[in-house]
Amino acid sequence: MSMLLCLLMQLMHGHGDAQSRYYPGITWEVRSPQEAGINATHIDSAVALALRSENKVERDLRIANLKAYAREPNYTILGPMKVRGGPAGVIIKNGYIVAQWGDVERVDMTFSATKSYLSTVAGLAVDQGLINDVDDVVKKYVWDGTYDGEHNGKVTWKHLLQQTSDWSGCQFGTCDWADRPPKEGGIDDWKNRPLVEPGAQFEYNDTRVNLLAFSLLQVWRKPLPVVLKEKIMDPIGASTTWRWYGYDDAFVNVDGVMMQTVSGGGHFGGGLFINTLDHARFGLLFARNGLWKDQQLISAAWIKEASQPSDPNPGYGYLWWTNADGRFPGAPADVFCALGFGGNYIVVDRQHDLVIVARWIDDDKIDDVVALVISAIEK
Repeated sequence: MSMLLCLLMQLMHGHGDAQSRYYPGITWEVRSPQEAGINATHIDSAVALALRSENKVERDLRIANLKAYAREPNYTILGPMKVRGGPAGVIIKNGYIVAQWGDVERVDMTFSATKSYLSTVAGLAVDQGLINDVDDVVKKYVWDGTYDGEHNGKVTWKHLLQQTSDWSGCQFGTCDWADRPPKEGGIDDWKNRPLVEPGAQFEYNDTRVNLLAFSLLQVWRKPLPVVLKEKIMDPIGASTTWRWYGYDDAFVNVDGVMMQTVSGGGHFGGGLFINTLDHARFGLLFARNGLWKDQQLISAAWIKEASQPSDPNPGYGYLWWTNADGRFPGAPADVFCALGFGGNYIVVDRQHDLVIVARWIDDDKIDDVVALVISAIEK
C-alpha cells in the first residue's frame, strides 16, 4: 500500500496530517486533560471508577482458573500462570497519556486479550502473502492430518478467526468438546454431538484458537512471539518485558527445530504476559490504522476487516470484540476491543484517536468508564 493511500485513509478517520501526529518514543509524553482539551472532571471520575471497581477474580489466578473452569472434564493447568496485580490502566488521547492508574509497568497475564495479538499475526501473514485469502481452507496450508475429514476439511482461516469453525479434535492436551461444554449432558453427549457447518455458528473455544496459532506457526515457520516482536512490538517501542507462552508440552518440529506453539489465552495457562503501557502502544497502532510514524506495520485494510462484525455474531470480528451490539453505549459504532478474563481490556476508538487500557476491572463497569472518557472528549 502506498504511503499516499495510507495518509488518505488516516485523513478519512479524522486524524489530520499523519506526519504531524504524536507517537511515543522510549518515554511517553504526558498531557493533563486540560492541556489535551478534554474535561478533567470526567476523566478523574473515570479513573476513580476504575480504581474502585476491581474485578472479583482472585489474585491467585491459578485458584481463579480452577474455580472458573471446574465443570470442564479433567481440567488441568498446562502452561505458566502468575499471581495478578491490582487495577491498572491508562487513557491515551491523540497519542499522549492523559491519565493512568495503578502499576502500569507491572507484567501481568492478559488471558483472551491475547487473541487480538494472534489475529494480528494472521493479518501480517495475509499482508505478506503467506496466506492468499482468509476464505481459503486451512488444509491447503496445513497437511499433517489436523484438517483431515469431511467436516474439518471445510474449515477456513476466517472460520478460525471468527470462532465459527466447530473444528472437532484434540491438541496439546485439550479437546474442543471439553472446552466450555454445554450445561446439559455429559462427556459422551459432548463428544458425539452433531457438528455445525463451519461458519454457521459462533462458539467461544480456546482449543480452536490454539489450533489457529498452530496453523500460523506452520505458515510462518518461526515462533509467533518472534514474528510479533520483529513486525510489531519492536517497531512500536514496546518494552523487553512481555512474553507469549504456550503449554509446557506444546512443541512441534518445524524445519528440524522444536518450536513452541503459543496459546491464544490463559484458559489453561500461558498466553500473553504484558504490561499496561505495552498494551497501550499496541492499541495506539490500531487507533492509527496500522501506521506508526512513517511505517505501515499492518495494513489498514486488515484492521478494517478484522474489526467488522461477523454474521454469526455481530459483536465479534477476527478475535476482536466489536461495538455492533452496543457493548459500549454512546461510543462510535466502529469502536472495537481486546478482552480477557478478569477484566482485561484494550478499547480502540479511531474516531476520537483514543485508546483505553483497563486491567482487572469489573466487567460490568468498563462501559461506564468508556462512557465517561468519551463524554470528557465531547464536552
